[in-house]
Amino acid sequence: MSLALSTLLYEWRRYMAAVMALALSGLLVLAMTGVFIGIGKGFTAQIERSRADIIIMQPGATSLMGGPSGVPRRFIPLVYNHAEVLEVQPLAGSGGSFQSVKNVDPTMSQAERARQGAPRQQFVQARVIDTRPNAVTTPVDYSDELVEALRQPYTVAIDETALKPLGVELGDKALYNGQTVTVAAVTRGYPNMMQSTIVMSRDTMRMLGQTSDSSPRVGPLMVRVSDPARSEIIAAQLNTMGNGQWKAWTRQELADANQNAMFEEGILVIIIGGCVVLGTIIGVAITWQTLRGAIMANIKEFASLRALGVSMGSLRRIVMELSFWVGLVGVAAAIGLTWLVSLLAAANAVIISLPIGLLVFVGGGLVFIAMMSGFLSLGVLKNSQPADLLR
Repeated sequence: MSLALSTLLYEWRRYMAAVMALALSGLLVLAMTGVFIGIGKGFTAQIERSRADIIIMQPGATSLMGGPSGVPRRFIPLVYNHAEVLEVQPLAGSGGSFQSVKNVDPTMSQAERARQGAPRQQFVQARVIDTRPNAVTTPVDYSDELVEALRQPYTVAIDETALKPLGVELGDKALYNGQTVTVAAVTRGYPNMMQSTIVMSRDTMRMLGQTSDSSPRVGPLMVRVSDPARSEIIAAQLNTMGNGQWKAWTRQELADANQNAMFEEGILVIIIGGCVVLGTIIGVAITWQTLRGAIMANIKEFASLRALGVSMGSLRRIVMELSFWVGLVGVAAAIGLTWLVSLLAAANAVIISLPIGLLVFVGGGLVFIAMMSGFLSLGVLKNSQPADLLR
């Protein structure tokens, strides 16, 4: 075991402030970035958790949030021309007014409901699934009971995060565009952070008059293939077949594009950039002063090493190695604290997404901060004069 690591293990109390400074700096960046990525995943969860292996959109679309993604309906039979395509369904959606009629007579006029103190109308987004077994548009984490509930006419599912804002509970009646629907199921893991969303079957949406089988344009095409392991190859072949009319994405490619699109928002870059700058300043300042104080506390030990013939260069390497180990411990603490925060957030239906790339980036940054703090502390070693041992 190296001298630097031994020093950290046996005198860990002296370095705890530096470790916690790094951990809290990492927590700040990881939590803020993870929340924003989680918000994006909430918008695209239905696609990312679907049984679709390939998604077909307009050739100019850069993500689900990057411009129009719908395609002409006539593309559906063209996609079926590929021998390995098993199912193609358009992802449908709409929107409308939603109002709870809990404890309110649905035959009342709007003015009468207002006088009765009924919840106000809100605009909601409506997403569609097919309720056939293993349908390509149905998320894999939808239970059989949930799908069976949505098979019933005029039923909807709402995520638990939207129940309170919409003023409904499981089993309640509500008005959607003036027609009565029943909250037949409650989902979890599809947070409605900005816009409340309801889910219904394609048949229910048709009965509500919001979809038409004769419409010339449909949403993105959800494609299921016979061998998911060949998705990339099949997507490339479909792009060749389309001759520039569409762009086929694998589900993972689209998920990555959606994640990258989140960081193209100017305000988001400013917020995260501010957190990074603030975390760096806090991390460097506290870690530097902590390491400087710890080295000063051990200055006689360093002077003893110099008296034994250890060069100043070797002492500098010991300090830099010590800084490196402090950085690694800080990274571990930051990831641990962020994991605990993510569990707390998940208990309140908030997603904190922590992709590996983000962990590597922040972890590398924390180690760099620790090494920079150690570099700034090297000047203290000039006080490690062997003659001071005689005082």
